[in-house]
Amino acid sequence: MKFESILPPDIDAQRPIVIAGPCSAETEEQVMETAKGIASKGIKIFRAGIWKPRTKPGGFEGVGAKGLPWLKRVKKETGMYTAVEVANKDHVFEALKAGIDILWIGARTSVNPFAVQDIADALHGIDIPVLVKNPVNPDLELWIGALQRLYAAGIHRLGAIHRGFSTYDKKIYRNLPLWHIPIELRRRFPNLPIFCDPSHIGGKRELIAPLSQQAMDLSFDGLIIESHCNPDCALSDASQQITPDVLDYILNLLIIRDSNQTTENLTELRRQIDYIDEQMLELLAKRMRISREIGVYKKEHNMPILQSPRYSQILENRSNMGAQMDLNTDFVKEMLKEIHEESIRQQMIIMNEEK
Repeated sequence: MKFESILPPDIDAQRPIVIAGPCSAETEEQVMETAKGIASKGIKIFRAGIWKPRTKPGGFEGVGAKGLPWLKRVKKETGMYTAVEVANKDHVFEALKAGIDILWIGARTSVNPFAVQDIADALHGIDIPVLVKNPVNPDLELWIGALQRLYAAGIHRLGAIHRGFSTYDKKIYRNLPLWHIPIELRRRFPNLPIFCDPSHIGGKRELIAPLSQQAMDLSFDGLIIESHCNPDCALSDASQQITPDVLDYILNLLIIRDSNQTTENLTELRRQIDYIDEQMLELLAKRMRISREIGVYKKEHNMPILQSPRYSQILENRSNMGAQMDLNTDFVKEMLKEIHEESIRQQMIIMNEEK
């Protein structure tokens, strides 16, 4: 896929491209006050949720199409371009009729190929930028599939939004960043613009600044940040919204690395990395050979493959050993789990071989 620019010609493509505005358009006064505050900071693209998919019924689900004229007024009085989320073809028609400049597809929609296809069909032949948020679950192929459906409908002004991934185990983040997934998306599609949504990843306003910096360090093209004139009184996602003044403060603190710098001075260090990787692969291959020998022994002595006490002991001991080497214990445990699963797979092959 060859993507075209998602930006209007009068917006500078210099990183970070910023899209900002409230989680939800609540009242015309709130929209205009927020928009004027954001516009005064030099932001060129205003976002606001009109239709809000909520996890449970009873929450504020947006004002609906009646909020679209408010966005027309934002564009007229501030000169900013406008962006809204669409979840079905009716949303698409209403947004296009109101002259919305940019559409985005949310995480709860991108997870559903039927919904994405309906939106793609509704947009067939329309020249409008569309941003696609990652699905709620960590499935890169599903994310790519949503982009491909839109591309096949003739929408080539596409971009991706990384908003993190839902998890049952709640940790510091509302949605886990899992940075390796958007990194792989960038590897496969180098010219696809990728935005980061630190508001939804963090879920807390104090996490927006560090997450924005991480996104810039990973060469993301832009940020989509929720900003509200009075965040504490917001009708949805109050804890992850910031005022236009705080938004401006965060953006001014960002350090933008020079992606055009030569990597010549890194050559020797990269050679060392390559050599170490080769050694690790050789050791892993040796470990798997030993695992297969263990599988042969277990088969000959009619022993079960899984030895739970042994596995628990390995996880505990190796994690402690890794901590003493300044390695992250969660990383060590995840690595060992993957190695153990492959060892079990190798032994199962041995067990299923005919004599």
